[in-house]
Amino acid sequence: MKPDLSRAAVLSIEKGEEIFDGWATAHIPQVGIYKLLAKKKADGTMEWAHFVQRDSGVKERVLRGDVKSIEEFTVVKDAIESNLRRIYGVSLQTVGYDIETPNGKKTTGTRH
Repeated sequence: MKPDLSRAAVLSIEKGEEIFDGWATAHIPQVGIYKLLAKKKADGTMEWAHFVQRDSGVKERVLRGDVKSIEEFTVVKDAIESNLRRIYGVSLQTVGYDIETPNGKKTTGTRH
């Protein structure tokens, strides 16, 4: 039996870390929604995750990376957005995101 990947955390926030922001595309028919999440780590570096969320809720093609600064993250975000625009004609927009605490409490947030 396959695990329910739609419930898996894309990014975990540890003590001293904070969510930087979240972005998503408009819905793409037969594909889903591409999302990009980023967090700022306690040491000042950033971690990001880029994935597609299918209509079923399953998260697929999760790509992750670490960068040393906001400037480096901007290069990553611009490259992702350029490819999404070229392939699907969509762009990333700042969006709210779901947060679940270790005790299962759910909340949402936005940075803008």
